[in-house]
Amino acid sequence: MRIRATVAAVSGALALSALAVPAAHADGQASALGAAVTTSGLPYEMDVTFSDFKIGTAYKVGTTKHVAMPVSFTLTHAEDINIPASDFKASPYLYSISTDNPTGSTLFGDKPATCTATSSTVATCKGNVDVHPDFQLSNRTAGRWKAGVMAYKWNGQQNKITPDITKVGFANQYELGMTQIQRNSSLTAVATPKSVKKGATVTVKGKLSRANWEDHKYHGYSGRVWLEFRKKGSNTYTRIKTVASDNTGNLKTTVKASRSGHYRFSYGGTSGTSAVNATGAYVAVK
Repeated sequence: MRIRATVAAVSGALALSALAVPAAHADGQASALGAAVTTSGLPYEMDVTFSDFKIGTAYKVGTTKHVAMPVSFTLTHAEDINIPASDFKASPYLYSISTDNPTGSTLFGDKPATCTATSSTVATCKGNVDVHPDFQLSNRTAGRWKAGVMAYKWNGQQNKITPDITKVGFANQYELGMTQIQRNSSLTAVATPKSVKKGATVTVKGKLSRANWEDHKYHGYSGRVWLEFRKKGSNTYTRIKTVASDNTGNLKTTVKASRSGHYRFSYGGTSGTSAVNATGAYVAVK
């Protein structure tokens, strides 16, 4: 079952701050310090650091489908920290802070990362940062997200009504990597007539749409696309000209037919909207 929680994030100087987590899910993920922030004191700083963080360059997210973003990182720790302990967790996360989103948004994984020791002080970790667009994202968060990792060890405090937060170990590290979370886009192309004489006019129509993370529907929008052509027997499209969609996403242009082949529209995307190619529409030239 999905839950929401507030996770305490501690900087290197252990200044406690609240990270508003849009989604923390089953298996206790990201709820770890939710209760602790209501108690006095601060968690102690664990001797844990993170490095070699890896995540994909960009991820397309639609209106409802869950998207898992695989990550990996190296965890280095003091010898007296028991990484395999059941109350030790390492959780990668992404955070978005921009002028359009000054309070920021944070995404965790549905489960903590899995860490495998490679020595007495080093472990390699793998996990996911998960996106559930039906309740986690707003349109203003589309674009670049930075990555971090936090680790915590409860030391027997997790089941207490009033946990002693000073006995909870905590480590947090920001700016370990970056990715783009993009609003998924769609593009269509229809060419008419389907059969023409050489030199005749072909009309190509289509629509450019993208996901709206707030009403969970696709809407047409204004943008510039390429009209491209692939001649019969070829696998390569060639750009012909740019075409602008209107404010509802509709596209329309004409071209003189010179040979049989496929016409399509192609959108290059932005940091917040994914690139997309329409399926080619075939026109036969007699």
